[in-house]
Amino acid sequence: MRVIHTDQIRDTIAMMCWEACYYLPQDILDGFRRASETEESPLGKSIIDQLIENAQLAAEEDRPYCHDTGLTVVYADVGQDVHIQGGDFTGAIHEGIRKGYKEGYLRNSIVSDPLIRKNTNDNTPGVIHTRIVPGEQIKLTVLPKGGGSENMSAMKFLLPGDGVAGVKKFVLDTIIAAGGRACPPLVVGVGIGGSFDKVTEIAKEAVLREVGAFHHEEHIARLEKELLDEINKTGIGPQGLGGSNTAIWVAVETYGCHITALPVAVNIQCHAARKNTKVI
Repeated sequence: MRVIHTDQIRDTIAMMCWEACYYLPQDILDGFRRASETEESPLGKSIIDQLIENAQLAAEEDRPYCHDTGLTVVYADVGQDVHIQGGDFTGAIHEGIRKGYKEGYLRNSIVSDPLIRKNTNDNTPGVIHTRIVPGEQIKLTVLPKGGGSENMSAMKFLLPGDGVAGVKKFVLDTIIAAGGRACPPLVVGVGIGGSFDKVTEIAKEAVLREVGAFHHEEHIARLEKELLDEINKTGIGPQGLGGSNTAIWVAVETYGCHITALPVAVNIQCHAARKNTKVI
């Protein structure tokens, strides 16, 4: 059995927080470059080129890519042969968020009570998803979720008879309702199936999939391609100012569900599609 100390977990999370906010992932940058080449609107192309330049400057100067450094979502896949010592595992993750946001000079965007609205001043609490998996490693993923795009996400129970057409309509209605408020070009995560909570969980996990990596099931991959095409035909465009690249990627994840239900969720990730994964 492998022993991992909570100090290592804390320090890893701290580093991942500022890295995620400083350095836009390569697959997102590559998606921007492809969008710049295909964008039909001169203004839209100019916006995408500015986003690429912004990402380069942020990386060179070690500064946040976007001022909204997000709600910190953490995925922790804990190997069943790992023994964690030194304190509380969840507490170590929260402490890592505190440390990372303070040392990285990242904006604190979290309130402790959703009605009283008092800022916690350390960006905690984060949202933590822990899973027990085989092995003796811990895989950590940090997903900073900006407020604008997260606020425009949606979930709905369709009737089973609504089928693929109903799913596509709901996704498109959600994107159209978001318009420019979600700061496109977007990465769109779609969850289909599961329960009320599970469908939103898999929709959010979908935005973590690498841009260009289609689903392994052929019918789901076909749906991803069709959704991306139809979203880009809306004409919303970069920053909602018109164009042919409203989204650079759509990823769909599915889960088994009850015979009476067809739950669908859309999790929107703005152009600041930040993510960071490390294994310890």
